[in-house]
Amino acid sequence: MAGNSQRRNRRNAGSKKGASVGTGGHSRKALQGKGPTPPGEARKGHPKQRAANAALKRERDAKSRAGMRRAGAGSRSGRGGAGAAELVVGRNSVVEALQGGVPATALYVQQFIDTDDRVRDAFQAANERGIPLMEAPRPQLDQMTGGLNHQGLVLQVPPYEYAHPEDLLDGAADAGQDALIMALDGVTDSRNLGAVVRSAAAFGAHGVVIPERRAAGMTAGAWKTSSGAAARLPVARATNLTRALEAYQKAGLMVVGLAADGEAEIGDLDALNGPVVIVAGSEGKGLSRLVSETCDLLVRIPMPGQTESLNAGVAAGIVLYEAARLRAKS
Repeated sequence: MAGNSQRRNRRNAGSKKGASVGTGGHSRKALQGKGPTPPGEARKGHPKQRAANAALKRERDAKSRAGMRRAGAGSRSGRGGAGAAELVVGRNSVVEALQGGVPATALYVQQFIDTDDRVRDAFQAANERGIPLMEAPRPQLDQMTGGLNHQGLVLQVPPYEYAHPEDLLDGAADAGQDALIMALDGVTDSRNLGAVVRSAAAFGAHGVVIPERRAAGMTAGAWKTSSGAAARLPVARATNLTRALEAYQKAGLMVVGLAADGEAEIGDLDALNGPVVIVAGSEGKGLSRLVSETCDLLVRIPMPGQTESLNAGVAAGIVLYEAARLRAKS
């Protein structure tokens, strides 16, 4: 038995593979080095890389917000500019905007939306106007609208292309007419702006001028109130309304401001029959001091009733009608 055991041990010992001699790193099987360890910013999942990515995202977001602010402010180079894109949310608002002729680039519809009369009306109006329908999941619409109650419908309104104040003079010259321009000082209600645009188009004005800051712009609400007139009449935006009025004066236009304490009544103003800019202020504050001092003449609208002031939309309609009446006689 002992002899057998010894023979098995000798066989096993002879079959075992001993240690092999190394190559010294010079053969084809040598291990390839990975080089120096990369910095933390280049290593996936490293805290420094996550911090760098977060900083890059913040920088991109800041640039995006700055771009949106520039788009909303319009061009500062002196030749008009575009406003910011706008979203109309909610079923009633979307239907009213579509039926009111508000321009739109797309109608976003929530997936699996529960249809009702308003949804069907929105689909019909969009199809009639050739506005594309874009289906999107609810989380996407929530993100687009900042969490507003969109009710499954979001209408995208393109940026408004503002004219430059000088463009209105060119339009009058091309028509062979004395310029008739309406300017608004501090009017912040977009519906008032839309009403002024509608009156200006109805009574033959050559455009409306608004300030770039602290004033209503051509939003969907203004488009709707204008009843389509915004598509026919240019609206110009001035970086500084006072300087724009002074430029009009140098071009030969009289600047007439509407004020409750004006020295003349609107019916006695022959200047409306020539090249003129009519300036209306906000209902509460009226004309600002600088704009008032720039006006060649301040006039008032006689009001036998008890109303102390008129909003810009009503006041502009009265004065523009008077201007159209005088011009029709000449």
